[in-house]
Amino acid sequence: MATGARKTGGKATSRARDWRGAIAGALRRIGGALVLLALLVGLSLWWAARWIPDRAIFPLQGVTIGAGNGTVHWGSIKAAGADFAYVMATSGRDGVDPMFARNFSGAREAGVQVGAVHRYDLCRLATDQAANFIRHVPRRADALPAAVWLDYDDRCPDRPTRALLLSELATFLAQIEAHTGKRSVIAPGPAFEADYRVTAGIARTTWLRRDFFEPDYGAHPWAMWQANDYVRLTGAGGTVGWNVLRPEGQEQ
Repeated sequence: MATGARKTGGKATSRARDWRGAIAGALRRIGGALVLLALLVGLSLWWAARWIPDRAIFPLQGVTIGAGNGTVHWGSIKAAGADFAYVMATSGRDGVDPMFARNFSGAREAGVQVGAVHRYDLCRLATDQAANFIRHVPRRADALPAAVWLDYDDRCPDRPTRALLLSELATFLAQIEAHTGKRSVIAPGPAFEADYRVTAGIARTTWLRRDFFEPDYGAHPWAMWQANDYVRLTGAGGTVGWNVLRPEGQEQ
């Protein structure tokens, strides 16, 4: 009986060792896989922070900058290859980017051509929004055309009909264009464009957005493409949007 018990106990101990070894091996493999995954994620983020479209194909490239980028050193932005910049200026009826004036003047002083962006608000009247833009964005002959950023905002529940949206947007554009002296650029996001088909209803140059791949959601080919919203540059905090212009001679 004692001998049998020892044999049984020995087998149990052996099986326990086998299980512990199997678990340890599995944990090592899982740990290795997690390390590899972390390396791949790190490499992907490193690549995304540096990727821009081929300048041989798109010679003119630039940035989108706002208050989230902190104090911007525009000499460094120019040295990084930015030929132009669009800076966040106003939003809705009374919103103003706190860094707009500094960014607008800083870009010009560094020799970077600059334009202002207004974030359109579906919950505010077009005339009120235009007044806000006109109040804060100076009229300059050397400025780029103003851009109108069209996207949904969780703080605004309104979803007007397409006819009403196009009418209000036309009013807004007419008023700010009388101020700037130039036809504006419209920049609808994919979801907004899918719902309202703004590029088919408003005859303006389009600025479309899609990371790493050319966007195809507009009614006609884009004139400007925000190609990467994750670029990191010396001279700006956080990430900036990187844009390219469609070269002359390509299909419009």
